[in-house]
Amino acid sequence: MQLMANISDILEDVRANTNGHENGNEVDSNYILIDIGANLTNKKFSRDVDAVVQRAKESGVQKIMVTGTNILVSKEALRLTRLFPDTLFSTAGIHPHDAKTFDETSEAEIESLLANPECVAVGECGLDFNRNFSPPETQLEVFEKQVALACRLRKPLFLHERDAHEEMMVVLKKYESSLPPSVLHCFTGNIAQAKAYLDLGLYIGITGYIWKDKTEDGVRKMLTDNVVPLDRLLVETDAPFMYPNTRSAKLPTDVKQVITQRSTTFLNRYCTFQRNEPCSLPCTVELIAALMGKQPEDVALATTYNALKLFGLSS
Repeated sequence: MQLMANISDILEDVRANTNGHENGNEVDSNYILIDIGANLTNKKFSRDVDAVVQRAKESGVQKIMVTGTNILVSKEALRLTRLFPDTLFSTAGIHPHDAKTFDETSEAEIESLLANPECVAVGECGLDFNRNFSPPETQLEVFEKQVALACRLRKPLFLHERDAHEEMMVVLKKYESSLPPSVLHCFTGNIAQAKAYLDLGLYIGITGYIWKDKTEDGVRKMLTDNVVPLDRLLVETDAPFMYPNTRSAKLPTDVKQVITQRSTTFLNRYCTFQRNEPCSLPCTVELIAALMGKQPEDVALATTYNALKLFGLSS
């Protein structure tokens, strides 16, 4: 009942904020979105984070989760939530790139951050064997410590995986009996990998990566085949990264045509390849809907409900 009350409250907020948009053809004026992953601590946002958050709200993105990638960034993410209460939330953890920074105090510091109600997930944590900025064995050790912490605290995991699916599955299956509901953030894998994560009870996070996916059995095919049900789908921008290139030549014209003028206006006016923003999220939601054969407002509402449910976000 509380979750439904949360959604009703957000709906009312969005209606109040979008009364100025009278074009009945632009259904995206009614979108209610939650961006579950934006790197607002990135230096690219250091001068205008207030404007970035305001633009997000105007586009329909009512709440944003700010990703923590190491102790310092996790602390800064939490600080931002205090500046934008009930709009920004944070995560706390050690990204695989930063696994080498994990020391004897790190776990206690992460746990301390997670004690704050605004800090709603453990992560960004996981494995990245594509770039190996930290040694693989160090990544594995630090990842497992964070999985164990999430299980003990019953906090969702905000997971990162690149070229390490099998190794990640080994760790997650080890804790399967106590694994809290969690999300595989910015999924870039294939259909078989998605099914394996779904079988573990994970949610799948989709970013602007779908605009550039060129694989035959990757994220786009996963969506067109409806491999991921709506009740396990989450949306995110990973800003300032993963710019949704709506001009991609790889997309059929009929798919491109579903992207509304209002959504592309936010994208073209405020976002670039160098700096994506949360206000670009409606474009990605519309593409997801087109690929799944669903209405964008249904994808928006379902993913918002999922985010409220998984992370316990307040209204």
